[in-house]
Amino acid sequence: MPPTDASADAGPVPVHPVHPVHPGRSGHPGPAEDVRDCEDTLDLRLPSELRALFAGQTPDTPDAPDASGALDTVDLLDQVGTWGPTETPVGSFRLQPVRVERDLPVISRWMNDPAVAAFWQLAGSLTQTEDHLRAQLAGDGRSVPCLGLLDGTPMSYWEIYRADLDPLARHYPARPHDTGVHLLIGDVADRRRGLGSALLRAVADLVLDRRPACVRVVAEPDLHNTPSVAAFLNAGYRYAAEIDLPAKRAALMIRDRSLRHLM
Repeated sequence: MPPTDASADAGPVPVHPVHPVHPGRSGHPGPAEDVRDCEDTLDLRLPSELRALFAGQTPDTPDAPDASGALDTVDLLDQVGTWGPTETPVGSFRLQPVRVERDLPVISRWMNDPAVAAFWQLAGSLTQTEDHLRAQLAGDGRSVPCLGLLDGTPMSYWEIYRADLDPLARHYPARPHDTGVHLLIGDVADRRRGLGSALLRAVADLVLDRRPACVRVVAEPDLHNTPSVAAFLNAGYRYAAEIDLPAKRAALMIRDRSLRHLM
């Protein structure tokens, strides 16, 4: 949770992860990772009955093995990989769930960009980024890491997550199926082009279109990060509240289904 500001169009949007994805570590990485309250960095896992309820399945429905023989996790996010492309003012955009073997090199390169590393704290070896990705992919399905493809070219990294099942929900009046977003824009050439707000709006609209049970998309940028807060406002989010998280005071930004055509 950085004390400094960075524009969504000047670098990664600092929509910082609150949900834990590193079992045995201090939690989802961020600049203040070492000061996080352990209460918010537990490796929380949902019982199978509750995961089945959220997924609309019966509790006794077994998970099916995938092609590799591994058990699929219950889908808590309505199959992000099937959401398809959406047209935006900056081009055709699509979320593509991460495959480590294919996507690790580019994501690790982005994480080693100083502008990104200042927020995500994942600069270093391929292994460090791989651990971060695999921890989510091996989780209970509440967070899906994705590449953002603009006109077919990977240019951003996203995490779409269930905010109502996240420790973030302890800090605001969460509603069932609230969906959170985290974003970084990868290459320097893609920054300062007005992409941040356009893509934040596009992804929020994708969530609301593809997740009928979700009525709100949420984010929690640092309160002092004025350019990032402005990017969310430009993307149709409203400034809902100030909330105290373990490592920062944040602006709770919400894009409401009921207001999406007005903002």
